[in-house]
Amino acid sequence: MVARRLPGAPHETLLVLDGTVGQNAIQQGRLFGEAVSPTGIIVTKLDGSARGGAVTALRRELGLPIRFLGVGEQLDDLQPFDPERFAQHLLAEPA
Repeated sequence: MVARRLPGAPHETLLVLDGTVGQNAIQQGRLFGEAVSPTGIIVTKLDGSARGGAVTALRRELGLPIRFLGVGEQLDDLQPFDPERFAQHLLAEPA
């Protein structure tokens, strides 16, 4: 177990959800929350045409902070969530 090597672990229990599945992501989050006590959310697949409306719904419905956004398929595409930058992107005119 990690707790044997790192006192106090786990420090985070992150729920990873696909940002393209809409209401299914919320239901998955609720079910996951019944099994464990997540401390935050990672929302993936926000590249391409996904605008990220699921992010705000997940935050509101599950009451958990968004920790990271996945905007591609590489490790560098996992970005810390910046609410201000996210809001600007969400409200921007489509290119």
